[in-house]
Amino acid sequence: MLGQCSIGGASELNSRIFVYEVAGLSQNEVTTLSQAPIRASHNQFFQVPFARMNQEMQRILLMGGKIVNIQPLSVQNQNAQNQSEQNAEATDSED
Repeated sequence: MLGQCSIGGASELNSRIFVYEVAGLSQNEVTTLSQAPIRASHNQFFQVPFARMNQEMQRILLMGGKIVNIQPLSVQNQNAQNQSEQNAEATDSED
């Protein structure tokens, strides 16, 4: 039984998605190979599965970026929902 629980927990962890906030990406010889141009004026957000976190960190560093924040996708969604609720309350109070 104990082995079954730990296996189930591991697969749950591997299916989690994290959001990387990256600053300082610029168009260079490495990023030119990608399909989309990179805007240097804003932070970029990348959704990364748990199993690829290390590879993605190395890729971002190779492109000259700096990871400024990492959050689970569920936290990111919760923050967006809270922000939209606050905006709705502010709009209602103005009426």
